[in-house]
Amino acid sequence: MQPLKISLETAQKLAKALGIPIERVMHMPPHILMQKLLELEKKENEHDPS
Repeated sequence: MQPLKISLETAQKLAKALGIPIERVMHMPPHILMQKLLELEKKENEHDPS
């Protein structure tokens, strides 16, 4: 699988937000990454329902 086509800064931010190593972010399938981001957003909305 090829690495995602995202910048290093974006990968670093995603790794920090998701709590996983940057290498895993870069080689994660795009659909899995989107699922993780949706879960993260859902958690944030539960803590701060504006």
